[in-house]
Amino acid sequence: MNKDWEKVLTTKLPHQAALAKAKLAEQDIDAVIINKQSSAYPMFGMHEVYVPVKNAIIARLIIEHETTNS
Repeated sequence: MNKDWEKVLTTKLPHQAALAKAKLAEQDIDAVIINKQSSAYPMFGMHEVYVPVKNAIIARLIIEHETTNS
């Protein structure tokens, strides 16, 4: 990924990555999901959520808050 983006979440669950992206969008934080899951062996690989570096700290706090309060 580009140096202007930072990884804030890594998960095996695609829906968890999508929920994190949606929660960040509610706070006007751009986010992208990179699917690193193997197409041949879907049980292997991860989904990564990236945000611009300037939003990385607040994005981690939002994601952490959502996972601890869910």
